[in-house]
Parts: sequence; C-alpha cells; structure tokens
Amino acid sequence: QVQLVESGGGLVQAGGSLRLSCAASGRTFSTYAMDWYRQAPGKERELVAAISRGANTYYPNSVKGRFTISRDNAKNTVYLQMNGLKPEDTAVYYCAAGRTIATPDYWGQGTQVTVSS
Repeated sequence: QVQLVESGGGLVQAGGSLRLSCAASGRTFSTYAMDWYRQAPGKERELVAAISRGANTYYPNSVKGRFTISRDNAKNTVYLQMNGLKPEDTAVYYCAAGRTIATPDYWGQGTQVTVSS
C-alpha cells in the first residue's frame, strides 16, 4: 500500500510558475513509476507527466517544454515544476503511483491549481 500526499497548489497569474510535490509513504517508492494527472471541471482526467523507475520521462504535447517531472527517491517525493502557466492549466492535479507509467494503482487526494488571466 502506498499513500500519496500532494502539496504546492495555489493561485498564480498567467505566465507564472508553481512546483507541486507529492510525498509517498513506505519504503518501496523507488520501485514505482510516478505520474501527474489533472482534471478540469467538466473534463476527463488527463496525464500531464510521468517518470519511470529509471527516471525516463513522458509529457504530452500540451505541456512539453513547460512542465518538468522529477523524483527524489531518498525523500520519497516526486515533483512537478510548471512554468509558463496558462489559464487552461487550471485543474485539480493528482499524483499517482504504479508499476509502469500511466498505469496507476494508487492516487493522491489532489491539489488545486488556478491560473488567472
């Protein structure tokens, strides 16, 4: 069992930056691939970044070049650095853990990110 707790969300102006963190419980963090998803009101949840156990990363075109995912296995934490934020990035952001990327078994509770124009 893995418990995930996100932090770092908030309100930011367009063009600004935020860094989200996701702290994981347990001693097996390094064995999980980690994902960041987001869900805006009325929209489906979408994958915005993923990092494998070997630190390979994936980004969809919508955030490529603006978002960076990283992990610190010593701290059981995964990060999402978001730069150049746009109003359309407004959503609840969730971290997730699974044995491979984009196949989550565990979810955090989410953190709200709001980008004002």
